[in-house]
Amino acid sequence: MSAEHPQHQSTGAAQLLTNTKASPAASRSPSPTSAHDILTLRALVTTKEAGVIIGKGGKNVADLREQTGVRAGVSKVIPGVHERVLTVGGSVDAIAKAYNLIITQLVSSSPPPVSLSSSSPHTSIRLLISHNLMGTVIGRNGLKIKAIQDASGARMVASKEMLPQSTERIVEVQGSPEAISRAIEEIAKCLLEDWERGAGTVQFQPGVGEERLGSRRSANGFSGGLNTRRSTGDIPRRGSSPPSPQSPSMTQSPANLRTQNILIPADMVGCIIGRNGSKITEIRRLSGSKISIAKAPHDNSGERMFTIIGTPAANEKALFLLYNQLESEKERRIGREQQQQQDSQE
Repeated sequence: MSAEHPQHQSTGAAQLLTNTKASPAASRSPSPTSAHDILTLRALVTTKEAGVIIGKGGKNVADLREQTGVRAGVSKVIPGVHERVLTVGGSVDAIAKAYNLIITQLVSSSPPPVSLSSSSPHTSIRLLISHNLMGTVIGRNGLKIKAIQDASGARMVASKEMLPQSTERIVEVQGSPEAISRAIEEIAKCLLEDWERGAGTVQFQPGVGEERLGSRRSANGFSGGLNTRRSTGDIPRRGSSPPSPQSPSMTQSPANLRTQNILIPADMVGCIIGRNGSKITEIRRLSGSKISIAKAPHDNSGERMFTIIGTPAANEKALFLLYNQLESEKERRIGREQQQQQDSQE
């Protein structure tokens, strides 16, 4: 396995990795906190940090996989972009151990200034967390995040805004490598317990918001699609291709348009379109993007291709609205299933 891998191996802030497809309601794990459950936790790192994590000839990341049993990799280099995404997948314990080793390695490669108040090196890691899972990490009135900080000794700072062209936010965890590792373990437990809320996450891709015509970003495969097609009915892929000459508005400059393709699970297409096309019409109107839907399934999975054409801002709004619509439908289905279970028990 190479040190670098396309991001389509990533499955969002936290999501169970299963081999079967099912509806969001039916795919719930009977014991989401068992030792066998696997999740993926991503982090934003600099290109310099990525080089340290990978190591010469991929040695460091290979050692990391061998020592912890995780799946780990870093997104491909994009010319002119100074950030990359680190993806670590495995059990909660394995992920915490892997991040501890990674952070320790980063500290060793670039020792921070000596602090008179602490004998332990102080550093930080920027985790990428689904907007819909932030409530799980923060908790009511901030009680959960405070408890994690108190138990781990790390400090956590959650960003208020979502990252461009995504529905992910940054949670920066600060402290010693050991404290950060303890905090990550608690964060991972939270995400795994409430993993269904992370379904449909539109993942952040560094540089996507600044794409330009003729750039290599679409050609090198990095923007070619995030494959999160699992059992939870989330948005499986997001990618960019050369802009279309068709403009959703006569006032838009064709040179500023971008085309993005996403695949929507077959059982979710109806909720996106709405009765007589009411929902998709509203999304088009609110975002300003042109959204077309393939008439035939993309492949044997039955997924349908949605093509979004518009300015970066319009497409970002369209993706956000599509995501919210999917999330609302998933919550509705989960609520209906819970009600049915209650009725059957009575």
